[in-house]
Amino acid sequence: MKMALFADVVVNGETIASAAIAAEAQNHTAPKGKPGIAWRKAAQALAIRTLLLQEAKARGLDADPEELAPGRVETEDEALIRAVLDEALTIAPVTDQAVRAEWARDPDRFRSEPLWDVSHILCACDPREEAASAIAEARAQAVLARLDGDAKGFARLARESDCGSKASGGHLGQLGPGDTVPEFEAVLRTLPEGGTTPAPVLSRHGWHIIRLNATAPGQVLPYETVRPKIAQALEKAAWARASRDFIEMLATEATITGASLAPI
Repeated sequence: MKMALFADVVVNGETIASAAIAAEAQNHTAPKGKPGIAWRKAAQALAIRTLLLQEAKARGLDADPEELAPGRVETEDEALIRAVLDEALTIAPVTDQAVRAEWARDPDRFRSEPLWDVSHILCACDPREEAASAIAEARAQAVLARLDGDAKGFARLARESDCGSKASGGHLGQLGPGDTVPEFEAVLRTLPEGGTTPAPVLSRHGWHIIRLNATAPGQVLPYETVRPKIAQALEKAAWARASRDFIEMLATEATITGASLAPI
């Protein structure tokens, strides 16, 4: 990335260093071969950050960093940005009427977590070891080619699995969200009942052939159960809208060169 291709970013006379934008660009995605988009996203983010810090200074606010998590404390800049938004934004309380209306739009959205009855065959390997992973994948492909699609055939071939579940025909029992690795769970969310993965699936444990025996869909939850979650989501959305409006107001009153605050 050639820094000379990009103009300096200046916000109300304050220049943002190219090195800072380059570092921030690592946190933004861009299509392959188009690093300029990541640069523009980074320049925009730092321009907004600078605007908010300038506003905090204009209001005479002091930084009072808070602990965000064990071992993670806000930086002074983060504390100042939080302080200026807390002072500037006024969010109307979410009413029960608004929460109930959001719920009534589609109560079916609010369900308990599903359960999946699952079997698998594991060809174990360390995915970081290329040769071992290739051998395990080839072995999994060979097993998959021998499957005839029924549960009995799957259980029979599961005796070749590297998982302790081979003693029960590869049966893992009922799994819920978070009970297995992300790659495995992603497959469970797409397989039909009685379906088997058409190709082996790689996880940190090795290559899996996965069969979804049955699905127990989550039940629609009553309004009182989901009310707090809906209220929290509405409050978060209102805060996001208010913060965007505030930043747009600051931008209209500012002189900014080298960056655009329009959506990228």
